[in-house]
Amino acid sequence: MDDGRARAALAEVAAAGWGDAEPLVEPGGTATPRHAAVLMLFGALDRTPGDRPALAADVPRDLDVLLLARATTLRAHPGEVAFPGGRIDPGDADPVAAALREAHEETGLDPTGVEVLGTLPAVPLAFSNHLVRPVLGWWREPSPIRVVDERESAAVFRVPVADLLDPANRGVTVIRRGGQEWRGPGFTVDAEHGDDDDHDDHLVWGFTAMLLDALFDRLGWTENWDRERELPLDRRH
Repeated sequence: MDDGRARAALAEVAAAGWGDAEPLVEPGGTATPRHAAVLMLFGALDRTPGDRPALAADVPRDLDVLLLARATTLRAHPGEVAFPGGRIDPGDADPVAAALREAHEETGLDPTGVEVLGTLPAVPLAFSNHLVRPVLGWWREPSPIRVVDERESAAVFRVPVADLLDPANRGVTVIRRGGQEWRGPGFTVDAEHGDDDDHDDHLVWGFTAMLLDALFDRLGWTENWDRERELPLDRRH
């Protein structure tokens, strides 16, 4: 993998911030938010390249991002695809420490193999009253990943970035409630789970999709996709 360009592009965004690509979120509430952090970890997470080349020259076919599927029994965001992460605990030195701790607890990865490129400005998640700090990381020395606690996660998997950028895998999700409509980006992914080559379809939507969408726009990696194509939420895992 020629990782120099992708890593340099991510590091530049980590240093400069969201710019005009800041994620769009639902209107914020009035309560004091709880602080959280997520790890947006990129790199060659395994030795299997994606099937499709991206248009952006910075994106090699084996550039991946680490995601997980939350357990369907959780009270908050059950079954949704997310980045590793969670609330910042009193014992955490900073958002970076929290993101790495949570990633280790959720996926089993070795934090010493993660190069932290920097943090992005925090993004409000009003639905659950959190202020989330994204931590951009590069997996310098990949380690095995797995579901550590089935009460928390249903699956842990890597997704080729080129597949996420593929217009055929992009669309919008629409929530209609009380005469109002909320639209957000969505990604469909075919994820390989475990050592038995099992695959499962996932819909990446909501907060995680907004972060990915904004980051790809900020990097200049986004390919032209159909912003009127609706992805049904009833197919999500």
